[in-house]
Amino acid sequence: MTDPAEPIAPITLPNLQYPEKEEVWLRESLHTWLDEEFLPELVNGKIAEKAAKIFVRQRMEGENDLGSLVIAIIAEMRAFDFSRSFYSEFAVANAVSDLILDSLGIDRCCGA
Repeated sequence: MTDPAEPIAPITLPNLQYPEKEEVWLRESLHTWLDEEFLPELVNGKIAEKAAKIFVRQRMEGENDLGSLVIAIIAEMRAFDFSRSFYSEFAVANAVSDLILDSLGIDRCCGA
């Protein structure tokens, strides 16, 4: 069992090898997640596209820390109009993080 006072170790992603492939995967995975979590909405595709572009651009600029990537998505998605969506920039960034962790086989339950 981990000490609750211990900080969570950062998660560093492997270097980006195939940006186009990663962007397509993230866009499609996030779009599917958004559609399944509540109701399929037209805006979900736009949300997924924007978040995937932010994520991959940040990765191409050399950012590999998952926490920093999540913050970048939150910051840049603030300008997105979420008025026709159930989601917010925070929900989208958290979903991206969960999808990445799942793809790496990292258990995201209970701070593990």
